[in-house]
Amino acid sequence: MLTTDTRQANWRRANPAKYNAHLAVQRAVKTGDLEKQTCKVCETKAVDAHHDQYNEPLKVRWLCRLHHTRLHHHGEDMFPIRRRDE
Repeated sequence: MLTTDTRQANWRRANPAKYNAHLAVQRAVKTGDLEKQTCKVCETKAVDAHHDQYNEPLKVRWLCRLHHTRLHHHGEDMFPIRRRDE
């Protein structure tokens, strides 16, 4: 159990499903069960995992920090992300 009172610890306590999904991705990448891809928009290699559904923790879209932030701030309608496999 987290006993610290940092911003990060407070976020983890307030968002257990999101935190568990993040941990699942970290574990899967480390064990090789999930492979990082390039950003779905600009193909940069430095990426974050974006979850559309936290109840599917290993189903992610790989986005660079810029495009991940834009997606969260502007949403799909204002910032559509085309998947390369479409």
